[in-house]
Amino acid sequence: MAVPKRRTSKAKGRMRRASNWRYEAPNGVECPQCGEYRLAHRACRKCGYYNTRQVIEVDK
Repeated sequence: MAVPKRRTSKAKGRMRRASNWRYEAPNGVECPQCGEYRLAHRACRKCGYYNTRQVIEVDK
């Protein structure tokens, strides 16, 4: 069974754990109908269109 030869310092361990906590914002794409940015593969909240069809009734 593998056993570490030396104890990992607090700084090294914390540095290793900290690299997993980076946050990236979700990618937005431009709606072809109205030009508003929206999440990919979701209907546009402003105009209600998805894939050139209106799928949501939106009050204007």
